[in-house]
Amino acid sequence: MDSQKEALQRIISTLASKNDEIQIFIDTLNHTLKGVQENSSNILSELDEEFDSLYSILDDVKESMITSIKQEQARKSQELQSQLSQCNNALENSEELLEFATRSLDIKEPEEFSKVNKTKRKVTMASAFRLSLKPKVSDNMTHLMVDFSQERQMLQTLKFLPVPKAPEIEPVECLVADNSVTVAWRMPEEDNKIDHFIMEYRKTNFDGLPRVKDERCWEMIDNIKGTEYTLSGLKFDSKYMNFRVRACNKAVAGEYSDPVTLETKALNFSLDNSSSHLNLKVEDSCVEWDPTGGKGQESKVKGKENKGRSGTPSPKRTSVGSRPPTVRGSRDRFTGESYTVLGDTAIESGQHYWEVKAQKDCKSYSVGVAYKTLGKFDQLGKTNTSWCIHVNSWLQNTFAAKHNNKVKALDVPVPEKIGVFCDFDGGQLSFYDAHSKQLLYSFKTKFTQPVLPGFMVWCGGLSLSTGMQVPSAVRTLQKSENGMTGSTSSLNNVTQ
Repeated sequence: MDSQKEALQRIISTLASKNDEIQIFIDTLNHTLKGVQENSSNILSELDEEFDSLYSILDDVKESMITSIKQEQARKSQELQSQLSQCNNALENSEELLEFATRSLDIKEPEEFSKVNKTKRKVTMASAFRLSLKPKVSDNMTHLMVDFSQERQMLQTLKFLPVPKAPEIEPVECLVADNSVTVAWRMPEEDNKIDHFIMEYRKTNFDGLPRVKDERCWEMIDNIKGTEYTLSGLKFDSKYMNFRVRACNKAVAGEYSDPVTLETKALNFSLDNSSSHLNLKVEDSCVEWDPTGGKGQESKVKGKENKGRSGTPSPKRTSVGSRPPTVRGSRDRFTGESYTVLGDTAIESGQHYWEVKAQKDCKSYSVGVAYKTLGKFDQLGKTNTSWCIHVNSWLQNTFAAKHNNKVKALDVPVPEKIGVFCDFDGGQLSFYDAHSKQLLYSFKTKFTQPVLPGFMVWCGGLSLSTGMQVPSAVRTLQKSENGMTGSTSSLNNVTQ
């Protein structure tokens, strides 16, 4: 009976899962159908616009040709009219001279006939003799004729632009490094009609193919001219990223490539507000010194304690708006002169990196790691359960590495931003200038418990950058440093 119920339960679960898949597929089909209808309307509208544009160009060409023909007609007509007028004038003049010469032949008197020589000269100089009896222009207008046979054939061979094939992302050519992702792809066959590519990406915590209903939307990079693109300056606050690409010609975008999922794992943590010192104002990745915060909080705590003494149980003290710590659980707040706040995520293995930037007016601060057993009165670097570098600009300027109440002065400038590298398995904690990647100091030890990022602040504030990979430059420096000696002092080689 029980086995039958279990079998039926498995069948029901499988069927329910299948129903979900079918429903998702129905949603996909409906979305695709809607897209076909919308895109068909859009392409018809664009086709009308293209042909209207072509008609407009042809009308413009026609008007230009008509103007040229009319201008040529006017020019030739003017030339011929001018020549015709000259001929008519010469003809009239010649007729007058002929009539005068004919009358001269009828003269009998010698004296009067002697004037014939003058008449002869007049006839000789008649304008008719100077005229060219050839038209200055011809009536031929055929040179303004056009032959559209070639264009007609070209228009008749017009075809739709083919839909580009889906590109193929090449995972072996993709690179994830220094909080940047380079994605490379190729076309399955040469296509000289490709105008540009579109790449879409989204962050996810699921391996494998993208889920239809994921928690994050696709983001798009348009107008990529090459077959490679680099996304830089990313915060890796998810385990993976999905990528897909499609090709576009001047008319249409092709299908998306098969999606590729790349791992983008990095250490993400926030500051644990629930146990930070009351004089520290903490928000996810920022902490500031607040000299009034402790007094206000202490009065509230005393009031609660008094209520507790009167017979009413005192509730647990919590910080409004703070999120519960993920690994440390409840513990007493740091107090006294331990102006400390720890990260809310423990490091138990692997190599990790984060960066810290201090405000310009910060008087004193420390950056490092500590075991979660660090006492509430303990200061970073003054116990055998914490390691840090300390910056002090109050009264005198000091920059030093601290562990187990031992101090090593650092003869290097204090950087604007400090990079922290923690190799838990290798037992190494190193500090770098985050910009130049210059090594500031390294601790070599053996971590026997999970460690938490730790911070001390007095009169100022710190901001964190997490979700970062170990930079390539730091990896290279670590390799070279591990082969060197003398870069650290008696603070190193301490086993706890």
